[in-house]
Amino acid sequence: MPTRIDDLPLRSVAEQSDAELGGPGSVLVRQRRDHEKLDRLVRRVEATTGDAQDEALEDLCRLVFPHAFAEEAVLWPAARRALPDGEALTVEVEREHQEINEIVAAVDRSRRGDAGREELVRRAIALLREDVRDEEDELFPRLQRALTPAELRRLGRAWGLVRRIAPTHAHPVVARRPPGNVLSALPLSALDRTRDVVDRGVRHSPAPVAAAGRRLSGALAGLAGLVEQLPPMRRGEDPSTTSGRTELER
Repeated sequence: MPTRIDDLPLRSVAEQSDAELGGPGSVLVRQRRDHEKLDRLVRRVEATTGDAQDEALEDLCRLVFPHAFAEEAVLWPAARRALPDGEALTVEVEREHQEINEIVAAVDRSRRGDAGREELVRRAIALLREDVRDEEDELFPRLQRALTPAELRRLGRAWGLVRRIAPTHAHPVVARRPPGNVLSALPLSALDRTRDVVDRGVRHSPAPVAAAGRRLSGALAGLAGLVEQLPPMRRGEDPSTTSGRTELER
């Protein structure tokens, strides 16, 4: 009897060519490209301290959170539709994303030198690496078998669009699923990206201006916390990824 494709072992997307994954526009190729950038940024975080590490962490967040937000809004709903066990597979990844959001939010609330901060950073890095392996070795190969190259490219376009307008900071209270996460995208992205501009300015400003910039950044974070608490932003959440903690608890 011929071997069915479903009986063949899964191949990690890390081991496949762009063509095998559906071409340069495929969501799998786009995901892997971001994962490669993530690995470089994680190594920067591990290799630096002080201001240099803070800057590396900011760059890491600006990659990780739009990437994950687009997964939750576009890719995981597609996986739930396409895979018989898509619900179980995606809720596990959503739990990882929730824990990463909570840990990074805790890092944001801490100050350099605080007890436990370094351990939080190490834990976040470990979870990010675990998340990449779960996706590239298990979830993405399953999705690859279930969808055509054209479907993977369509998903890639939708994922790329959402990624460009997604929030850039940890938001542990917002739903990890539509419709809550989709409703929150524009207001949180506007606040986060404004905060990013302010934070970059703080690093290169004299002390009085930097102090004012930090106050403004904190106010933007607090406003984002208020947005997170709006009931529509929490709709669709799986109970296992629910959190009550926001930037308001800074």
